[in-house]
Amino acid sequence: VQLQASGGGSVQAGGSLRLSCAHSGRTFSSYTMGWFRQAPGKEREFVAAISWIGGSLYYADSVRGRFTISRDNAKNTVYLQMIGLKPEDTAVYYCAARGGGVLVTPGSYDYWGQGTLVTVSS
Repeated sequence: VQLQASGGGSVQAGGSLRLSCAHSGRTFSSYTMGWFRQAPGKEREFVAAISWIGGSLYYADSVRGRFTISRDNAKNTVYLQMIGLKPEDTAVYYCAARGGGVLVTPGSYDYWGQGTLVTVSS
């Protein structure tokens, strides 16, 4: 399984970005997909996750209402739509996959993408 994240960039506070994560495997639809982020000097933290069938969505309190995770199993892609971005959202964003149900701890995920940088200026 290989994951390729894209869509990061630099925006001003209040702006929006959409991150994408392409999954190389043929069994994409069987994986729970998650987004995590890591800011400089901080630990990697959970952002959002979506179950394999897309029926269960989970968000960190810090992004709920501003970020939306979705997936297109036909395109083997998971998305993270981010609106109302804040400077504290600045981080490298990683997508990850796991074969079981939704969990929020980074160590629970089996596969990781390379990360894409999001920078939000005030």
